[in-house]
Amino acid sequence: MASSTTTTRLILHDEPQTRHHLAGSPVGRRLSLTNVQFRIPVSVLIICALVAVIQNQSQQISAADILQGGDKYSSATTFAYPLPEVELKGIAIELESNAEVEWERSAYHFQPDKNFISDPDGPMYHMGWYHLFYQYNPESAIWGNITWGHSISRDMINWFHLPFAMVPDHWYDIEGVMTGSATVLPNGQVIMLYTGNAYDLSQLQCLAYAVNSSDPLLLEWKKYEGNPILFPPPGVGYKDFRDPSTLWMGPDGEWRMVMGSKHNQTIGCALVYRTTNFTHFVLNEEVLHAVPHTGMWECVDLYPVSTTHTNGLEMKDNGPDVKYILKQSGDEDRHDWYAIGSFDPINDKWYPDDPENDVGIGLRYDYGKFYASKTFYDQHKKRRVLWGYVGETDPPKDDLLKGWANILNIPRSIVLDTQTGTNLIQWPIEEVEKLRSKKYDEFKDVELRPGSLIPLEIGTATQLDISATFEIDEKMLESTLEADVLFNCTTSEGSVGRGVLGPFGVVVLADASRSEQLPVYFYIAKDTDGTSKTYFCADESRSSKDKSIGKWVYGSSVPVLEGEKYNMRLLVDHSIVEGFAQGGRTVVTSRVYPTKAIYGAAKLFLFNNATGISVKASIKIWKMGEAQLDPFPLSGWSS
Repeated sequence: MASSTTTTRLILHDEPQTRHHLAGSPVGRRLSLTNVQFRIPVSVLIICALVAVIQNQSQQISAADILQGGDKYSSATTFAYPLPEVELKGIAIELESNAEVEWERSAYHFQPDKNFISDPDGPMYHMGWYHLFYQYNPESAIWGNITWGHSISRDMINWFHLPFAMVPDHWYDIEGVMTGSATVLPNGQVIMLYTGNAYDLSQLQCLAYAVNSSDPLLLEWKKYEGNPILFPPPGVGYKDFRDPSTLWMGPDGEWRMVMGSKHNQTIGCALVYRTTNFTHFVLNEEVLHAVPHTGMWECVDLYPVSTTHTNGLEMKDNGPDVKYILKQSGDEDRHDWYAIGSFDPINDKWYPDDPENDVGIGLRYDYGKFYASKTFYDQHKKRRVLWGYVGETDPPKDDLLKGWANILNIPRSIVLDTQTGTNLIQWPIEEVEKLRSKKYDEFKDVELRPGSLIPLEIGTATQLDISATFEIDEKMLESTLEADVLFNCTTSEGSVGRGVLGPFGVVVLADASRSEQLPVYFYIAKDTDGTSKTYFCADESRSSKDKSIGKWVYGSSVPVLEGEKYNMRLLVDHSIVEGFAQGGRTVVTSRVYPTKAIYGAAKLFLFNNATGISVKASIKIWKMGEAQLDPFPLSGWSS
């Protein structure tokens, strides 16, 4: 970024030149008409809520006053009015069942009852509730009309849907209320910074705030009257400027946020902005970090991890036992990349520990279908939690037939792997285990000789939590001199490609004849010097008879330390399988759509397709119940 782009002038939308441009243009007139035609129900909801608020306030407070912070307007004095009575509008209604595709809906992953969902936004814990905002199209199962859905939970597994938090109803976000992040200010005020897609599709940064931060449900949100607060700075494309992060306070008392961008067409980067009042921001002369040939960075995230313990950390938790993760979602390849490094909070610079594994060229959160992720610090359980969305791999016409598209992953706790120091550990939050059946199926010390396939009779196998370990005959492993040195999951033949030391693992979502199946497996490649490298893969190539479905072999390498057994955990939920290898060092999420291996026809197998080793497998299998996903009963609600 050129040093001349040190600041971005704050242009308010009611300045004369801006007002004239919008009022006098056909676009401006069209937007006004669009708002009247399509957003009357939302307007009625907002007006009713605001009337209730005004009636209960003892004094009027401007948005600027609310956002100034400090002790003058504490949450105890400013936001102590009762909750407004809000009708249950703007909530996804129940979708009529489509028998042909209803089985594809997940049972315990988060998704609305209908329509399109994507990026998680502003996840946070507030007054006993976990809040999740997300991009949502209330009108269709394909992208468009992006609105912020809003749901709350006590455990991040069972959810209540609330009225929409924000809708595209201003010139600066009329084409979509896009990705953003939550920040809780020292006075208790909850604010959101988000990207608005303006009428000309330019990306503008905007501010919204909770009208009543003492409301546990955070039902009402108001957009700052001075929006947008940031325009793309000189040298940045008008579509290359998005996704503000959570704010944190630096050592100089000023607040920071990072945003994704790119410059010179190919250099992905993270910009750093500073502020003291949350409405005027100054751009640092230097970027936080940049990596050539990585393209546009979306959904940038910067957060600390401990090198000594497994508790999550806040941005203020700096010290000698802390590393910082920098993550970006690659707009061009649609992968979420991260790297481990150090952060200089004085100069707002981040440096990778291993430049060969820099952001965008090294490690990924998930080597399958997973994107646009965001973490938040859960102060309730002192952990950092990762959310992302899992897209569809069927064509849009199928999504329209289903009436819905995309789901979110099971939230994951995320920490540094203190044993290796070179990767993160991701693991499903412990609350998901509440859905496990009281009884489980267990198979111990199952001998898997080369070419073995062992069916596991457990009944219905579409909603499962599986924990499996594999032991290898060490003498056979040591006697192998060289095997598949150049192996790679994504370029391999999948599970049918037989090597001396792999593949071996679990087959899920298979019919009895395995005409449809999803093998999830380990593959060991051994070099000429005696060292070996283990891979964790998922083979979708035969997952469905439907030829219109996208099918890939996913996966990557996974560290296996001396003395460790090979282990995996699989969360199986109809059309999604989340796989965690070696305690979560490598993660692969698959999206599959079998036509035969559904409901009671779905089967489970253990297999060893290696030619040169025997494997001993032990496996536990829990049936999983359904998560609650219901509208919140607002009538009669009180905290």
